[in-house]
Amino acid sequence: MTDVIIIGAGPGGIFSAYELVKLNPGMKITVLEAGNPLDKRKCPIDGEKIKSCVGCKPCSIMNGFGGAGAFSDGKYNITNQFGGTLYEYIGKNRAIDLMKYVDEINLKHGGEGTKLYSTANSDIKKLCLQNGLHLLDASVRHLGTDINYVVLENIYNELKDQVEFKFNMPVSKVEKLENGYRAITEKGEVFEGEKCIISAGRSGSKWMETVCKDLAIPTKSNRVDIGVRVELPAEVFSHLTDELYESKIIYRTEKYGDLVRTFCMNPKGAVVNENTNGIVTVNGHSYEDPAKQTENTNFALLVAKHFSAPFKDSNGYGESIARLSNMLGGGVIVQRFGDLIAGKRSTESRIQEAFITPTLAATPGDLSLVMPKRILDGIIEMIYKLDKIAPGTANVDTLLYGVEVKFYNMEVEIDENLETPHKGLFIIGDCSGITHSLSHASASGVHVARYIAGEK
Repeated sequence: MTDVIIIGAGPGGIFSAYELVKLNPGMKITVLEAGNPLDKRKCPIDGEKIKSCVGCKPCSIMNGFGGAGAFSDGKYNITNQFGGTLYEYIGKNRAIDLMKYVDEINLKHGGEGTKLYSTANSDIKKLCLQNGLHLLDASVRHLGTDINYVVLENIYNELKDQVEFKFNMPVSKVEKLENGYRAITEKGEVFEGEKCIISAGRSGSKWMETVCKDLAIPTKSNRVDIGVRVELPAEVFSHLTDELYESKIIYRTEKYGDLVRTFCMNPKGAVVNENTNGIVTVNGHSYEDPAKQTENTNFALLVAKHFSAPFKDSNGYGESIARLSNMLGGGVIVQRFGDLIAGKRSTESRIQEAFITPTLAATPGDLSLVMPKRILDGIIEMIYKLDKIAPGTANVDTLLYGVEVKFYNMEVEIDENLETPHKGLFIIGDCSGITHSLSHASASGVHVARYIAGEK
């Protein structure tokens, strides 16, 4: 019997362990992680011998120490305007304070010298408003995929002698005991703790649904974000990225009134594959090291879809669209914007003739055969709007990769301490359905750790 079991070594789990060790060094903590240690997380795609996803289990991009965020762009957005609804549970000021606290820890563990960007008092905000677009306020710390790795490595080295980490230990079931909780792994190993923190991340959304069903924890339907990843020459967006780095821009479409938003902007970055529950989708990375940078910038354009009665399976809807892309393209599909508008599929020769070199080896095809018309119409509208503030966005050779899907867990019933109706069982990070970012997930971990430490 340990004091605390933490399921998942993503941002939420890591910062729960970090804060618990800091506040109560003698506490016995066991972290169960489905993936590998940080130094063994290797995606086999090299762009030469292996060009597409081979379905590793578990996926090293999505699982392992650091979670899916380990190989993301390392952007910590300090804001309540996006990235989750944590503030609705713990208060706006506390949420911001915790995000700033996490930022300080990152700086102490290898992130010093990285830049903090801000959208405040920006001329770009005015330019957006003049063109029917809305730039959200945030302070953005950009670590980059390379520095983010160093930060995680340093935090792990600090924790490894005080916390018991168990890797390659996917948990199949969580049971409530008379005086605590039991986690049973797929290998049949059993771990018991007085308290249990579940931080299974976005990739654990399906598993989280079964846990909630088994323990009768109420949930409600969340949303799914569906869209494409846009890749264009870095110069097109340089006036935005040089000043803001990450610009979260929202647009309400004229045709349907849907909200389309930019997401995960990667200046001079690369487009990458992502495997979620066996479905290959697309994402983006960028680096702080100039030697690793490319000549392109990429970002996602996403449309959020909410479902209620009679259909409530938001994630199932997103999965079906992504599977269709996998069926037609064997993975991710890439199409030139000009081909999409002209109503023809992109071919290998058209991609090669374009004035931009793709950073991901994807299958040329036709996204209109995959994406629902309403979503694709919204994305096209948004591209033409972005062209007003960043001329060149709607260029014929702009590349669109699909499908990008952001799955969100069903929103789980938790209180202001992020505790479920079962005393001592906490659900944090993206698997709770209330955080959607590195900063919010990390902050939720610190919040729960302080609550638990205060009880001891």
